Amino acid sequence: MSSNRGFTLIEVLVVVVIIGILAAIALPNYADYVIRSKIPEATSALSTMRSRMEQYFQDNRTYVGACVATTIAPKPADTKNFTFACSNLGVSTYTVTATGITSMNGFDFTITQSNVRATTITGGPAGWTSNSSCWVTGKGGTCQ
Repeated sequence: MSSNRGFTLIEVLVVVVIIGILAAIALPNYADYVIRSKIPEATSALSTMRSRMEQYFQDNRTYVGACVATTIAPKPADTKNFTFACSNLGVSTYTVTATGITSMNGFDFTITQSNVRATTITGGPAGWTSNSSCWVTGKGGTCQ
């Protein structure tokens, strides 16, 4: 009697199917995890900027002139995934925006003098939705 060694074609196909099913579940979840891990780059910089803008206002009684490198409230430095901009600088108003670049393209996070936090997602990954009252940190408009 001779003994056969190795796997049958059916056994190999079963393993391939199982790996395919696991990959179909794991890869989208991993992609969402990677996106969620990059969001704090924007939200932490915007939170810090809000504090600095309030310090600037306390010193000058206006937001005009803020977001300049020589002030107490310089514009946040751009990161690998976000660029930052100040707009609407007035006596009593400001808006700071973090705009996604590279893999975060389509994500915009903003904060205003009233601490209104908003997320606009245009053309981002499927399942991610905008929210005008918070910073979205998860699929479906889940907020921080």
